[in-house]
Amino acid sequence: MGDLITFYNPLVGGSCFWVAVLDGNVVGIVAARGNEEDNTVELRRMSVDSNYRGKGIAKALGRKVLEFAMLNNYSSVVLGTTAVKMAAHKLYESLGFKHVGVVEHYALPGMTRSLLERMFFQVRYHRYRLQLREE
Repeated sequence: MGDLITFYNPLVGGSCFWVAVLDGNVVGIVAARGNEEDNTVELRRMSVDSNYRGKGIAKALGRKVLEFAMLNNYSSVVLGTTAVKMAAHKLYESLGFKHVGVVEHYALPGMTRSLLERMFFQVRYHRYRLQLREE
């Protein structure tokens, strides 16, 4: 299945972006953003088309980010997610990430924190970290 996924990764200033293509269709994306100050890479915006989930595409995309981090000598990879589906959390853990914390009542960009939002739209922001090597 890995040979069915094509990754395009134009390297730009410590960041990278991959697109998974299967049978001529874009089926997934992921980005990595390097942070030189603390020598980490942030895994960002991983998404797989709902019609293609459960086929190993997200895991392959995640591994590309880890490979990018190792090849560029970053010490760790971090990510944050508001995912409510357990499958997403299990994916991160299967890649080696450890859950390092949660922020309750997280405000998404554009939220006003109005009374209605606080009553009906409570978001938990989970943080994960994968230590590749000690600094």
